[in-house]
Amino acid sequence: MSRPDELISDGGIFLNIFDIIGPVMTGPSSSHTAGAVRLGRLAASLLGARVSEAVMGLYGSFASTGLGHGTDRALVAGLMGWADDDMRIATSFEYAGDAGLSFSFKTIDLGELAHPNSVRFWLRDASGKECVLTGCSVGGGQVRITDIDGLRLEITGEMPTILAIHKDRAGVIAHVTGILASLDINVARMSVFRKKKGDIAAMVLETDQAVVEADLEQIRHLDHVISVRSITR
Repeated sequence: MSRPDELISDGGIFLNIFDIIGPVMTGPSSSHTAGAVRLGRLAASLLGARVSEAVMGLYGSFASTGLGHGTDRALVAGLMGWADDDMRIATSFEYAGDAGLSFSFKTIDLGELAHPNSVRFWLRDASGKECVLTGCSVGGGQVRITDIDGLRLEITGEMPTILAIHKDRAGVIAHVTGILASLDINVARMSVFRKKKGDIAAMVLETDQAVVEADLEQIRHLDHVISVRSITR
């Protein structure tokens, strides 16, 4: 028997009812508003510090209809860490200055293969650390980050997530997962991406519980690990 919050398709596939009706959010659109907030929040988490400067390149329907749906204000709200249902989203620009965030928008072309609800972030923190990310809102408030600093990958932010950028060397994955196992942290899903053999790679690990900063430091000190970032829901 399915749970009350599940639906079963004709093919026997279980779907959560919130995949059908969408998230609790401030409107008007789950893709252009709630999804945009989540993209901004996810991008800020991956920068790993408070965003002080942001340039956002809008593509597809984000560029053509996003302003009418409040996509621009939703992205700024997300960069400030606001929740999807925050009632201030429509006035986020008015809070950005107090949050120390300067921002601007432009229209860009990401190519025919890009999702129509896409945005590229150029982010900088107060110390000058920078990060370039591309993400998309795929519907129902669900989002994906599809590349970071030119490295293609996939991060949804649906679970606590560790992103380890490392040199593509034998044993790195085993050492990272070994540390997590020693901490009794279960990996729900793992993906590895690389530019080419022996080059820079990205390890995305979704875990059942968040990993505290002290434990992330163990991973940062491993040979061949370049950087480690974490996302908590």
